[in-house]
Formats: sequence, C-alpha cells, structure tokens
Amino acid sequence: MHIPDNYLSPQTCITMFVAMAPVWAISISKVKIQIKEKKETVPLLGIASSLSFLIMMFNLPVPGGTSAHAVGGTLLAILLGPWAASLSITVALLLQALLFGDGGILAFGANTFNMAFIMPFVGYFVYSLFKRFNHEKFGAFIGAYFGINLAALIVGVELGIQPLLFKDGSGNPLYSPYPLSISIPAMTSTHLLVIGWIEALFTILVFSFVKKSSPNSIYLASHESKSNIKKLLTRFYILISSLIILSPLGLLASETAWGEWSPSDILSTLTKNGLNPHIPTGMVNGFNFKPLLPDYSLFGVSLPVGYVFSAFSAVIILFILFRVIAHEKSKTA
Repeated sequence: MHIPDNYLSPQTCITMFVAMAPVWAISISKVKIQIKEKKETVPLLGIASSLSFLIMMFNLPVPGGTSAHAVGGTLLAILLGPWAASLSITVALLLQALLFGDGGILAFGANTFNMAFIMPFVGYFVYSLFKRFNHEKFGAFIGAYFGINLAALIVGVELGIQPLLFKDGSGNPLYSPYPLSISIPAMTSTHLLVIGWIEALFTILVFSFVKKSSPNSIYLASHESKSNIKKLLTRFYILISSLIILSPLGLLASETAWGEWSPSDILSTLTKNGLNPHIPTGMVNGFNFKPLLPDYSLFGVSLPVGYVFSAFSAVIILFILFRVIAHEKSKTA
C-alpha cells in the first residue's frame, strides 16, 4: 500500500499534499489539547507510531504472487482517537520513507491520505456506530476490515487514473501504467480476501488486550487510574519488544507488494497483465531518493539482523521524537 515515487504524477502528488495539509494541522491542534488534558497521551503516541511501524513490517504473501501488510489504523483510532491516530501513522510513514525508502517522498501525501486519514477515520466511524448498540468488539473488528479495504480501493484509484490522465506523445503512460480495470481488482482483492481479515484480527486481539488493563476507552474516558495506565504501558512495551524480535518473519514474504515494483522489474508485470511492455519515462527519469537503510537492510549483516536493527532503531527514534515534542510543548505552555 506504500506507493513509491514516480508511480504518481507530480500533479497528483501535489494534490494529495494539499488534501492532507488541513488534516495534519487539525491533528496537531487536537493532539495538543489531548496532551494537556491527558498526560498519558505522550507515551501512547510513541507506542501508537511504533505499533503501526512494526505492523507494516510484517509482509504476508497474498494471491497473485505479491505481498501486503496490515497497518493498525482503526486500532490506533480506538486507542487514542482518530486525530491522534492520524498523526501517529503520519510520523511512522515519514520515518519509513526517509530512513528506509518504504513509500515515496513525493508520494508521501498520497500514502498518508490513504493510511493516516481514510483508514483510521473510516474505521473509527464504523466502530462508533456499533459501540452505540453495545457491540464494541464487533465494531472494532468490522471497522478495521472496512477501513483498510476502503484505503486499498483508493490506492487502486490513484494508480489507475494515471494512464488515463498522463501520457507521452506516443500515448504511453508516463507514470503508473496499470489502468483502473487492473489496479482496482489487484488492490481490493488481496485486502478483501486476506489482509482485511488480518487487520481485523490484530485489531480485536490488541483491543481485547487493552481492555483488560483499561476497561474504559483510553480516548473517551475522562481519566484512568495511574495503576491502570502503568499496567497498560508495561503491556504495550512487552508487545512492542515482541514485535521487534519477531520482525524478521516479515521476510518470509519475499514477493514485492503489488504496484511497488522497481522500473527494472516492471516489464515482466506489464507483459503478465497483457499491457504494452514499455517502462514509463516518468519512472525512468523521475525522482530518485537514496535512503540510509533501504528495505530495512543493514550493510554487512544478514537480512534478519538488519530487520531487527531497523525495527529497534525506528522504535527508539519514535519514542525520542514524541518525548522531545512533549518537552518543547511543556516549555511553551
């Protein structure tokens, strides 16, 4: 679901940045108020970003010879509220793009729109509907399933409109070459059949796990006892540590996620889909960013060790980042 650079036109990328700008502005404003009212929001923001980051490292093989991953968008929205979830996922996606090259720099607006806006807000809306009728757990499950599937549909649309709108003088696509008739079924089928259920299952498991420590919704409760919060944070630290250790399991899916192929690999996929085997010039001559740790690898060590190092490093960075933000906020308060 991480759209790489040069799959979307510059015009599309700018449009998506503009669409996300007010979301980021409101998220920051809402989270500032939330931190002032509930001090436990600060460590939970670091936990939320870390959880989303780590979940996305666990790629799973899906039908069609590709891979995909869960995100945890609805889960974070339930735990912290949709605005804080949006901010947490945005930060996780930014770290992935800058440090590991997972998702494009220019496509950052589109990726955050899909995973940090559509997913948590749609998922939370569905969850809230069921919560009104005292079906909180079922609402969390269904919300997570709908949230990630709608996000996948929008990714399919974003990719599929590129060959309609942006062509060279010969009529060949300049960017993503897959039409809507291919991109939408490819994105939606894998998430409807596999990843949506994984997202929903993970959401309900962690949701149940949280409810044991914090019977009230963290986001909606007026307050939580210090003992409950301490117990909850301890359990989250254990969960995050476990995910870091288990992160190399994400390497079991060696296939590339659909629509994330490099230009050198794209010819075979075009031929497989019955399309003109022509590498779009926008991909060949487009923006090329060199991350420090590409694909979560570390030079000179095995892939599993590199994966664990990347996961651990990202979690430390995220926790430090939110601590610094909280410290600066306290100084200006």
